[in-house]
Amino acid sequence: MKRLRFFLFALATFSLTGTGLFGAAGDKPLNVVFILADDLGWGELGSYGQKKIPTPHLDRLAKEGSRFTRHYSGAPVCAPSRCVLMTGKHLGHAEIRGNLPAPKLLPQFTEGQYPLSEQAVTLAQTFQKAGYTTGALGKWGLGPVGSTGEPNKKGFDLFFGYNCQSLAHSFYPEYLWRNSEKVIINTKPVPGHGKQPEGEVKMEDWIGETYAPKLMIQEAEKFIQAQAAKPFFLYLAFIEPHVSMHPPRESVERFPEEWDTEPYRGQNGYVPHPRPRAGYAAMISDLDSYVGRVMTALDKAGVAENTLIIFTSDNGTTHPRSAKTHFHVGGVDAAFFNSTAGLRGYKGSVYEGGIRVPMIARLPGRIPAGSVNETPGFFADWFPTLCEAAGLKAPAGLDGQSLWTALTSGQKQERTKPLLWVFPEYEGQVAVRLGDMKAVRQKLKTKSPGAWELYDLSKDPAESADIAATHPEIVQQAEALLKQEMADNAIFPLTVPGVTQP
Repeated sequence: MKRLRFFLFALATFSLTGTGLFGAAGDKPLNVVFILADDLGWGELGSYGQKKIPTPHLDRLAKEGSRFTRHYSGAPVCAPSRCVLMTGKHLGHAEIRGNLPAPKLLPQFTEGQYPLSEQAVTLAQTFQKAGYTTGALGKWGLGPVGSTGEPNKKGFDLFFGYNCQSLAHSFYPEYLWRNSEKVIINTKPVPGHGKQPEGEVKMEDWIGETYAPKLMIQEAEKFIQAQAAKPFFLYLAFIEPHVSMHPPRESVERFPEEWDTEPYRGQNGYVPHPRPRAGYAAMISDLDSYVGRVMTALDKAGVAENTLIIFTSDNGTTHPRSAKTHFHVGGVDAAFFNSTAGLRGYKGSVYEGGIRVPMIARLPGRIPAGSVNETPGFFADWFPTLCEAAGLKAPAGLDGQSLWTALTSGQKQERTKPLLWVFPEYEGQVAVRLGDMKAVRQKLKTKSPGAWELYDLSKDPAESADIAATHPEIVQQAEALLKQEMADNAIFPLTVPGVTQP
């Protein structure tokens, strides 16, 4: 009888481990909290060199965990980056490769982005099938409610936030979605776009009654407390610091008045702001406070020790639009904050400033505290990484490789799978990283496509010295890799001369 009991216990333990309910993190269920910032630049956190905006909670996360210095987003803009994250497919294979509004091709919808297909398998679906409670709070962007890509059909038990990226331009929207239900939060919503060419720009003219981000962080705290007794996967896709610049007055007033010598009048899109530098700093500071609240909620729920926290950003900081002003889109002054820390390019670009992003991971007792890691990685890696961490079997055919060894050892891990980006928007761009070498090609959708460029990132992280002419063999390797890894996509087509047929 004792032998039978031992056998049954061993069988149950093996079964739970196989479904991820014990996992690689130890003998307790591993929870996962994945925090995604929106348009946060490489140099906009204290632990990545930011001098003007305090980010104490994220700095603490870095001290208690590992900070990666060669981590990349899935794409230079929102929707495709999130697609790569959720599906583990790089942009050569991803279904969603741009920010295409769903109504343009699917007139039955009035909002949202082009949806993931029914066949697409997401990270959340894998965790859900393994018995995890799954939640997504914030911005979705991978298919409107009622489509094959809506969050509830892609593995999330709970979704609360913005389904549509365009509606997320307002921090005081009329409604948010709770699963398939519209929840009215402002009877007098504030638009995400507007101009004021003349007169005094007043903050109160662009502030509404109910601030959406406050509702979303409150929902995150409730989720953690409610699910503390069982394993959970929580995806927090916060909307800061993506413009419009709508932070509460009390957040803005924490920063020096002398920073701002002129208002932003909406000339580069989105809404005006009387103190745009303070306003942008306030958005990043508020984002940092949400991370602090998440950490506190995990502590209160008693699950901090067995919860893996990942923090990163979907792409780089906002880009310039007009040479007539130093303001970038939405009033961001990236030069003032040194937002790219010397990297070339911004959001919308496959240069480093558009796709290299902060990434911090913490798991007490497993990820070495205070470590800095140079392992190259990108969003496609998170699917296999989190599966390995939780003891789940990852689906076949993923483009990423697990970073779990790098995370837990604190040592640099060699790259065995390609790092590449196929981006049909912003005139058409591709990039391939081969070791320390990075090949880039621009303007592929113009009448005069650019030639291949090549940069040695170990010596030239600013991508200032093009060495393609002296290393044709590496350019050929990049082309060969793209031929192998770039599948056709009728919704997001891109022709690369020498690689694909027009």
